[in-house]
Amino acid sequence: MIAVPPAVTAGVAVFDRHTGQFVEQLNADHQFRSASVVKLLIVLDFMWDRGPQYDVPPADQERLEVMLRSSDDDAASYYWDELGGAAIVERMVARLGLTDTAGPPATHPGFWGYVAITAADTVRIYRYILDRAPQPVGAYVMDLLHTPTRYGTDGFDQFFGIPSVFDPDFSIKQGWSGFHGSSGYQSDRAKPESALDLVSDALHTTGTVGVDDRSIVAVFTLHPSGTPYEQAYAVVTQLTAGLTVPGGVRAQAG
Repeated sequence: MIAVPPAVTAGVAVFDRHTGQFVEQLNADHQFRSASVVKLLIVLDFMWDRGPQYDVPPADQERLEVMLRSSDDDAASYYWDELGGAAIVERMVARLGLTDTAGPPATHPGFWGYVAITAADTVRIYRYILDRAPQPVGAYVMDLLHTPTRYGTDGFDQFFGIPSVFDPDFSIKQGWSGFHGSSGYQSDRAKPESALDLVSDALHTTGTVGVDDRSIVAVFTLHPSGTPYEQAYAVVTQLTAGLTVPGGVRAQAG
C-alpha cells in the first residue's frame, strides 16, 4: 500500500515495460496541474512534423536542451506562444490517445503550467516516446531527460523523488509550482475556479528507471499552500522510495 502523509494529495503510477503491466497505481486518473511536466508535450509537438530526418535548428537545440534538462520556463513560454498555446495540448491528446489531459482553464489560457494531467497519462506519454515515436525523436528526447542538471534555471534543486532514490539509470522530467520563488507560469497563484487545484503547492517527479528505461514512474503531489520546498522535497522522495519499481537500483546513502 502506498503511504501518503496527511494533507498531501498524491497520484501515482509505475509501469513495467518488460511485462506491460502497472505495478503501482494510486489515484492514477486524478488530474493535477502539470507544472513543467507539460514540457514533454511541448517538445513532442515541436518535433511532430519534422520528419523524416527530424533535424533541430541550433537555436531550437539550445532552447529545448535547457527546457528539458534544466526545466527552463522562458523556453517553454517561447514554444507555448510559437506553437499555438492550448492547441499544443489538443493536438497531443489526440495523437497520443491521452484520456484526462486538458489545456489550462479558460480563465488562464496562457498558463502552460496549469495544463491538467494525470499519472496514467504521463505513463502514456513516456510509452509513446520510448516505444512508438520515430527513433530520432525518442532518442533526442530521452538523451536530454537522461542528463538533467541538478538545479533548474530558477535555482530550485530538482533532484527530489526519482534521482534521489535511484542510481545510476534514470531519466526525469520534474515539475514544481507555487513554492515561493519558483518562476514562470508555474508560480502564479489563482483561485480554484475549476476542479483543477491551482492553489496548493505542487511537486511532481516523473521519468524512467532501470537499464533500457525498464520502468516508467509518475508521482504527482499537492501540498498545503505555504509548505516549505524542502519539506515537500522530502515527502516526494520518501513516497517514491516506498514504491515497487522493477529494474530500479537504489542509490547509496551519503
